[in-house]
Amino acid sequence: FQLLIEVAWPLFIFFILISVRLSYPPYEQHECHFPNKAMPSAGTLPWIQGIICNANNPCFRYPTPGESPGIVGNFNASIVSRLFSDAKRLLLYSQQDTSMKDVQKVLGKLRKFGNSSG
Repeated sequence: FQLLIEVAWPLFIFFILISVRLSYPPYEQHECHFPNKAMPSAGTLPWIQGIICNANNPCFRYPTPGESPGIVGNFNASIVSRLFSDAKRLLLYSQQDTSMKDVQKVLGKLRKFGNSSG
């Protein structure tokens, strides 16, 4: 009796798997390319951008720009990247620099952003 159960149980599970496979046939899906995500060793900004910008983990039919060797991220035009670039420019402002127009533009945009979100 024990021998019968030891042989029948795996066969029973195998037939369940066959029935599930036959009732749900496989469907063809295109090749999937996911956007690159930087690791923390690439730097804090690329790592955070990879988490925020790819939260939904989309699947693309064709290779993404970040799949090329040596490219850490493809977020150069993102809002976060521009914000850090503007903050860096403001923090590294020197007294010899006479481009106060940029500082005024950034402050004006920050005021508009504060008024629109609040």
